[in-house]
Amino acid sequence: MPPYQVLCYGHDCKNPAVYKIAARWSDGVVGELKTYGLACEQHLRELFQHACAKQKMCRLTAGETLEPAGIYHLQRGQRDQTLERLTELERQV
Repeated sequence: MPPYQVLCYGHDCKNPAVYKIAARWSDGVVGELKTYGLACEQHLRELFQHACAKQKMCRLTAGETLEPAGIYHLQRGQRDQTLERLTELERQV
């Protein structure tokens, strides 16, 4: 199966996504990146701000943890555990 292009979640955007907006989540046994969106350069600020607001409404059950939303460099073929978090970019946005 040929690779497919991952697109930005911005409204009517057809640009390829270069960032993953996500937060590390765990229930104490399993952990993963909870994805809030995929963004191109143009929509990063808007989608990151939306993700942060959405996360504030999230309610956790006993034993669950959820780190603050972050921006990760999206790379084809890379698993979530290996994605680079861009903390300096988060501060700028």
